[in-house]
Amino acid sequence: MTSLSSGVAPMPTKAQIRRQRNRKTMSVLRIVGILLITALWLLPVLWICATAFKSPGDVISLDIFFTPTLDNFAKAVGPNYQLGGRIWNSIIVTVGTLLVAIPSSTAAAYAFSRFRYPGGIVWPIGLLATQFVPAVMIIIPLFILFRSIGLLDTPIALIAVNLSVVVPYAIWMIKGFMDALPMDMEEAAMMDGASRFRALIDVVIPVAMPGIITATIFCFVVTWNEFFYALILTSNDSVTLPVSLMSARTDKGDEWEIMAVIGLTIMVPMMLISRVVQRHFLKGLTAGAVK
Repeated sequence: MTSLSSGVAPMPTKAQIRRQRNRKTMSVLRIVGILLITALWLLPVLWICATAFKSPGDVISLDIFFTPTLDNFAKAVGPNYQLGGRIWNSIIVTVGTLLVAIPSSTAAAYAFSRFRYPGGIVWPIGLLATQFVPAVMIIIPLFILFRSIGLLDTPIALIAVNLSVVVPYAIWMIKGFMDALPMDMEEAAMMDGASRFRALIDVVIPVAMPGIITATIFCFVVTWNEFFYALILTSNDSVTLPVSLMSARTDKGDEWEIMAVIGLTIMVPMMLISRVVQRHFLKGLTAGAVK
């Protein structure tokens, strides 16, 4: 007579217990690693935020609790540091660079991706190879050039230099997305009577929007944080936020609270951009497919 199962689950073997224990250990180690990496990233940010609201006496103190003050912000926007003017200069240079870089990079990426021309891949690679030249080798010729044509210490000079930095990378980013797009949709649009330009605007760009957004973020970050060229090519009228950090280094010592205010001002747009991108990136990813 066959015995019926009692319904009791079999006892796990030693090997199964060991595997479960190893999985739990690895999970704990992963969580600890994530927390450590997060702490290493957040601590400097929190330190800058706290220092921006500290008095000069509290800056050198290790006390966690302090009395917040807005005097540093009032001092930073004053005539000695001119934070408001530096913000405006950074906005002009960044927006001007993006307005030129993104449309021109999109058009160039489309041409490199879709057209056949003598030299082939040599031209895009040569364009990218221009970035292998160290900035210190070309800064003196650029300085002499802009001084001779009267553009030294102007936003136009910084926009021109930033374009030479971000456009090659932006072209390659957008080209990578366009290379992965099939030509069937734009060919169908042109068969229906659309011009190539209209097919680019209505078909290719919506589908390639994730690449264009990625290139825009890259151009924004590089231009907003650019320091070396702005340090050499500006002196007073067109000084940007990263260069204004140098103004907090005085004969009496480094004013860390002013540096923290300027650093916080540089970081805030980055945080806002990240929030906007998280919200709209998937919309850009699916917009072209819906159309």
